[in-house]
Amino acid sequence: MSIGEVQRQSIASFVGQISFTFIGFLSTMYFAHTVGASILGAYFLFTAYYGIINMITDGGFGGAAIKRISEGEEQDAYFSAFFVLRSLFVVVVVSTLIGFRNYFIEFDDAGIFSWLLLALIASLFHGSVTSGVAGTGKMGVHAAGHLVNNISRIVIQVAAVFLGFGVAGLAGGFVAGLFIAAIIELRFFDLHFVRFEWWHVKSLSSFSFWLFLTSAGVILYSYVDTIMIDYYLSNSDVGIYRVVFQFASLATLATVAIRTTLWPKVSRWGKLEEIEFIEESLSRAFTYSLTLAIPVFVGGILFGDKLLYFFYGADFERGYLTLVILLFVQIVNIFHYFFTMYLGALNHQKDSFKVTAVSTAANIALNLILIPIIGIEGAACATLVTMGLSAILARNILSQIINIKIDNGSIFNILKAVFFMSIIVGCYRLLIPLSNVLLTLIPVLLGALIYGILILKFDVKMHDQFKEIATKMKIPWSSLL
Repeated sequence: MSIGEVQRQSIASFVGQISFTFIGFLSTMYFAHTVGASILGAYFLFTAYYGIINMITDGGFGGAAIKRISEGEEQDAYFSAFFVLRSLFVVVVVSTLIGFRNYFIEFDDAGIFSWLLLALIASLFHGSVTSGVAGTGKMGVHAAGHLVNNISRIVIQVAAVFLGFGVAGLAGGFVAGLFIAAIIELRFFDLHFVRFEWWHVKSLSSFSFWLFLTSAGVILYSYVDTIMIDYYLSNSDVGIYRVVFQFASLATLATVAIRTTLWPKVSRWGKLEEIEFIEESLSRAFTYSLTLAIPVFVGGILFGDKLLYFFYGADFERGYLTLVILLFVQIVNIFHYFFTMYLGALNHQKDSFKVTAVSTAANIALNLILIPIIGIEGAACATLVTMGLSAILARNILSQIINIKIDNGSIFNILKAVFFMSIIVGCYRLLIPLSNVLLTLIPVLLGALIYGILILKFDVKMHDQFKEIATKMKIPWSSLL
């Protein structure tokens, strides 16, 4: 394809995200109806503890390796130094966990402590390969590997749950996905082990220190609500909250795809001092992310209660208010994601850490206060407040480095399209009882079609950009619009 590299890789990542989301939703629906909220809650706790411990084993060196490798100088040496450091961290952490196994009685009784250890070992193999692939700019391969990881994990999990393995089957599928994805990406991996010098380690460490602290804040930010919900409430509440959180993540599909693609590009542009590319990419990233997030937020308000009921079961319908809050969080999240990502990619990891440290501390405090009072809605509110705080702080710092541009015209066109779409599907909701899943899906699909047509009619710039992409991909534009 002759389309631009960033566009091509973003499209590949976005297609991967859509495919995974569709499969992920179907599998989660199956798990919700088969094993229930409590077993799902136990699995989400497994992934939460894995996320926190894996962050420790990574030590920030994964992101540092991507940064140094992406700069194009002595790539093999930086990769070799990263692999040795990461291996050392994994050995130390796994040995420590085995030594303190008696403190993980709940995990051991559930039969997933061993899976946690295997997951950490798998992360060494997977993290090394994916960091090398991403660092060399092969984001299409990276996106494909991410898709393979998720799809293979889900397929194995569905089979394991069907055979009655419960939470152990879910954890086992998680581990298998890491190994399979790493093997697939290894085919496109072209870095080599070479001798490296101490200064390579120091160069990685100088970047990884702040990246590790920032990552620690992000991981805690991502999982502290899950752990606190389990502490104050129950596994079932964890299951409902995380399922709703996953459902809300639909709003940031474009954000994740663009963010994944842009990180090594922004890093390279920063090294070459190509500021115009950086500023333009940030403006477009906001526009395309909000193009999806805003209509999904409105659609969630109109149909979220019925979608939760029909997709996951009656127990999950009580997560509707949490869903609405978390969908709004995803809009705020767009600015948080890109502001902090650009700070890190432009080698201002220390500033990114400061932002993350403040917001993480606030998040923990608010979760401690709100979850005992208003339950899972309290966790969602804590995330909303602190995500907004993080976005504001990060913007203030980033604005001193580059000019932050928002395409107000395109944002206004998005709001217009959403307004007319919501009137049409809102009337449907008022006039037709949503008594089954089909009657619920019809306005959702109708709303997506109406919004897609309206936004391309209202916004000439977006219309021309999509037309250019479609033309270069040999897709007849007249058949689309």
